[in-house]
Amino acid sequence: MSDVRVGVVNAPAISDELTTGLVDDIRGELDARFPDVRWAFQLLDDGLVEPPAEDSEIVGAARQLLLARAWDLVVVLTDLPLRSARRPVVAHASPMHRVAVLSVPALGTLAVRRRLRDAVLRLIGALLGEARDSGADSRTNGARWRRISSRLRELGSEVEGEAPSLRFTTRVFTGHLRLLSGMVRANRPWQLAARLSRALTAAAAAGVFALVTPDIWSLASALRWQRLTVVSVGSVVAIGVTLIVGARLWERVVDPRTRQQVLLFNIATTATVVIGVAAFYAALFVLSLLAGLLLVVPPLLADAIRHPATFGDYVTVAWLTSSLATVGGALGAGLESDEAVRRAAYTYRTSRATEHGDG
Repeated sequence: MSDVRVGVVNAPAISDELTTGLVDDIRGELDARFPDVRWAFQLLDDGLVEPPAEDSEIVGAARQLLLARAWDLVVVLTDLPLRSARRPVVAHASPMHRVAVLSVPALGTLAVRRRLRDAVLRLIGALLGEARDSGADSRTNGARWRRISSRLRELGSEVEGEAPSLRFTTRVFTGHLRLLSGMVRANRPWQLAARLSRALTAAAAAGVFALVTPDIWSLASALRWQRLTVVSVGSVVAIGVTLIVGARLWERVVDPRTRQQVLLFNIATTATVVIGVAAFYAALFVLSLLAGLLLVVPPLLADAIRHPATFGDYVTVAWLTSSLATVGGALGAGLESDEAVRRAAYTYRTSRATEHGDG
């Protein structure tokens, strides 16, 4: 029985929910496909390159890692968006380098774990030239493996200059939508506010003050829905701009070659902040409504607004209260450190180099 050593290099920003059990799933499929082969996987957490970066840089860094660790193949799971001729690139396989790169955000937001497993299997097959060899040698697994074993020895020598590679692209419009949705999903925008303690504290203080102030009740009753909408949108914009500008989340183009990648980063960052702040606002509204129904008794509210209190009045009070609380959150966000905001806006984990060997 022959051994094939496969390195799986995982960007630290990729969720453990996606990679946990990935190696076991892949090994099971490969064992069924190649019963005469023993697959040895090593999982390494490493970003390899500093973003923004092109896929050729990732391939070069992965190739050096492959040679240093004596792997036969290496598959890189990156959180960076990849492009070729304005098309999103899902994966890049370089058989001559024995390196494959998979852009996990390009898999989208639905059934990502299954798509990730299937994509890694296809990339390993592409590195081994499986599609090319699946014709005449498909009669027996042994013959099929002998061809692939010969292929590995052929690829074992040093590679110089440009080598042919395969890029798996998607349609321009739908591919970009899937890529951006995957990048935003990886940032987990719904957890944005929970990671900013000062913003939460300031929002809570402003919300409590607004909720127990009769003048706020009267003002909420006097405002029409158009004005309340303007106030709520303004509060969301205020905290969003505070986070993006204050923490310098908006990236500038340094290398013209990475202009499109930086643009995608900035769009994903903006979408992450907007969704996160909107979720923050919605949570404040629900809490304000529940607290108002519990703490503000109808006679007191009726005295302040000068007409019998209805449920709609409680909604308008909660609406204005959540807007004022969000403004307070913007003030608190301005006190957060840049590092704290980046940790909140991006899926951030301390870079680590843990390795899981499989014999």
